[in-house]
Amino acid sequence: MPKLSLHYHHHYFSCFLLLIFLRQLTVVAASTTQQFNEAPKFYNSPGCPVTSTDPDRRATWTADTGSAGICSGAAVHVAMALDSAYLRGSMAAILSVLQHTSCPENIRFHFISSDSADSFLLRRTIITSFPYLRFEIYFLDQATVSGLISTSIRQALDCPLNYARNYLPDLLPRCVRRVVYLDSDLVLVDDILKLAATPLGDKAVLAAPEYCNADFTSYFTPTFWSNPTLSLTFEGRRACYFNTGVMVIDLERWRDGDYTTKIVEWMELQKRMRIYELGSLPPFLLVFAGNIASVDHRWNQHGLGGDNFQGLCRDLHPGSVSLLHWSGKGKPWNRIDANRPCPLDALWAPYDLLQKSFSLEP
Repeated sequence: MPKLSLHYHHHYFSCFLLLIFLRQLTVVAASTTQQFNEAPKFYNSPGCPVTSTDPDRRATWTADTGSAGICSGAAVHVAMALDSAYLRGSMAAILSVLQHTSCPENIRFHFISSDSADSFLLRRTIITSFPYLRFEIYFLDQATVSGLISTSIRQALDCPLNYARNYLPDLLPRCVRRVVYLDSDLVLVDDILKLAATPLGDKAVLAAPEYCNADFTSYFTPTFWSNPTLSLTFEGRRACYFNTGVMVIDLERWRDGDYTTKIVEWMELQKRMRIYELGSLPPFLLVFAGNIASVDHRWNQHGLGGDNFQGLCRDLHPGSVSLLHWSGKGKPWNRIDANRPCPLDALWAPYDLLQKSFSLEP
């Protein structure tokens, strides 16, 4: 009996120590939650079109708040995915949009988040840093999207929110006719109104910078190119690579053409026979490449995050710069925190709203 009693007390004491340790971990985790500074308020320049006034988000936001001003013809709509992993990048992107546009009060943000995300935390974070921002948050059905995703060459590309752009026409209000889609790992250094006004012509559903010198065949597997039925997909099209992290989309034309279904059909085929290696990009290329309106390359100086394996430092492409995009493995906030920044990461740093006292030490 004494031995059993001793064992019992030893076990109890071990569990007690474990509980203390877990509680300490919780405290540490809470203390390292990202906290962001409040951004300054930006005002419209003289001559900006007048839009309806949204309610003060800090005081009145609820899940059922009306979208006053969302359907205004003077509003400029910007859509972004929003999640905890890229939240620091999203905050910097929002600040850059507002800081460089002549009509910041006319910008309406549409954030797409996972239905499993902490919606209260995301809303509180946005409202705390941007008290006067006009925005809505929509929730993507993660289970439905996850069932369509095939593994790619980098795990981060398999996140369901990478596919949020596929569902914008279904998620956003039908009165929103045109939207600028932006990734979370970029900053603008020019007026987004110029990008939003990109002419789409009579038929194009979307506009993006095209790169026709890229090896287009490398985005698809030999299985795709060796199948006559599949390879004929691009017949009659001057198919060029374009980066889906910066797009101007006509949502009405998208809905009329049911392009979400077309993208999903390619994703379903990918589940049966592997026809590409990357994540959400190839289905877009299959549906749209060769049929988009072109945008000047200055609106997507992409690839600053390096390749998908090593994330090595890269230089700017030749030409003017309106948007810097850290697509690829390396993200500027991670490299800055690790004290291993690339030279161009210094161009992202001024937009970083993270409270430095909460940043993790290397």
